[in-house]
Amino acid sequence: MTVTTVTAEREQELLQSVPTGLLIDGAWRDASSGKTLDVHDPATGKVLLSIQDGNSDDAMAALDAAAAAQHDWALTAPRERAEILRRGFDLVTERAEDFALLMTLEMGKPLAEARGEVAYGAEFLRWFSEEAVRHYGRYFTSPEGKNKMIVTHKPVGPSLLITPWNFPLAMATRKVAPAVAAGCTMVLKPAKLTPLTSMLFAQVMQEAGLPAGVLNVVAGSSASAISGPLMKDSRLRKVSFTGSTPVGVKLMQDAANNVLRTSMELGGNAPFLVFADADLDAAVEGAMAAKMRNMGEACTAANRFLVHEDVAVEFKAKFAAALKALNPARGTEPESTVGPIIDSGARDDIHQLVQDSVAAGGEVVTGGQPKDGDGYFYIPTLLSVGNDNPILSEEIFGPVAPVTTFATEEEAIELANASQYGLASYIYTKDVNTMFRVSEQIEFGLVGFNAGVISNASAPFGGVKQSGLGREGGAEGIEEYTTVQYIGMADPYAAKR
Repeated sequence: MTVTTVTAEREQELLQSVPTGLLIDGAWRDASSGKTLDVHDPATGKVLLSIQDGNSDDAMAALDAAAAAQHDWALTAPRERAEILRRGFDLVTERAEDFALLMTLEMGKPLAEARGEVAYGAEFLRWFSEEAVRHYGRYFTSPEGKNKMIVTHKPVGPSLLITPWNFPLAMATRKVAPAVAAGCTMVLKPAKLTPLTSMLFAQVMQEAGLPAGVLNVVAGSSASAISGPLMKDSRLRKVSFTGSTPVGVKLMQDAANNVLRTSMELGGNAPFLVFADADLDAAVEGAMAAKMRNMGEACTAANRFLVHEDVAVEFKAKFAAALKALNPARGTEPESTVGPIIDSGARDDIHQLVQDSVAAGGEVVTGGQPKDGDGYFYIPTLLSVGNDNPILSEEIFGPVAPVTTFATEEEAIELANASQYGLASYIYTKDVNTMFRVSEQIEFGLVGFNAGVISNASAPFGGVKQSGLGREGGAEGIEEYTTVQYIGMADPYAAKR
């Protein structure tokens, strides 16, 4: 791991380089209300920057720009869109340290993890630069031989992209890159807790040559003030949202009025299954990656550890030792291995879940408390719980790992499926047949087989049930931003058949 000393001067220099306005039609401008929004450092609680606080009027101005740019942008050659994305990849990669530090400042994750997100997030730009020129249609003869049939893919049109606070760069690139590749214009609404990375990214995409009006960015303290009027406007044709299930449900209800295309990546409650034959050291390593990446603040985070009763004691001992070895500290500190929770309210919610779990019979093996001092830190926690413990039905979104046991494969499957969510899941076993049997029966869009981190730009990301619909990444990702048009024409050779 690269160890870099980050000075206060370096932090201020970076922050001063970040745009603080609203990007509308290629220009950074002040909010129409004149109001500003403070962005805080969750490791200290202090204000990092004040940015322009966009509202409904600003949102509509952004949609005006996107709608005006859509026609010409849709006609832009795929190679030109691809080259813009590739330049964006190069520029983000060149400024990897800037993006990593900015994410650490506004979101809290350790610098090592932030660097990993830069590499992951940038890859969406490179992947979709390649997909842009390979998004093929079809040409074929109808089965009865009377018509020639042409199937084409067209950009769906102006799109509203709403990103969460936990992966400030990757969630922006995962939505913006396929939209650019497909020929869609956009209004990007970043999370109010972590908008700075999106602003820097938008600036980089301008430098990469993205035309004015194609990408517009409106940050604001009220998400509904921005999304509400946009979704009522018939010019908007798609909404892509990553966030909580309740908010996603509300957005889908609003989208129905204009029959908008929707992509929803919502909540998760990922089971982590450890079978009796698993390599426990590998399982613990995978558990640490699946649970502690991003301080557990990820929809793919392992949320329920279901361990075979024969190996549960040993697994818990090894897992607890690994958690104890972690060091919660500001992400800019070289010794930091766990950053803060995003804000005080989120930390309080996590602690309440732990207390409720203990009250219901759960046992704290390690951790179980907030860390004293500045910022919103929570000590990495391992709980030993029964199968009916309430914490197993909650999306924890923090560094808390509840472990329970199962006796049979059938019981493991039943426990895994006992959730309204169906995003990520993890299976540890040496038997590939067990993996196939279990993966075919559990209801999850993603399965990690002896792997704690499986997200990749080249793979389709998304869930089932209350975890949403649609896919981001992979060959499927660009499909979310296109509509299909079929052209049927008389076959001039039909009479000769």
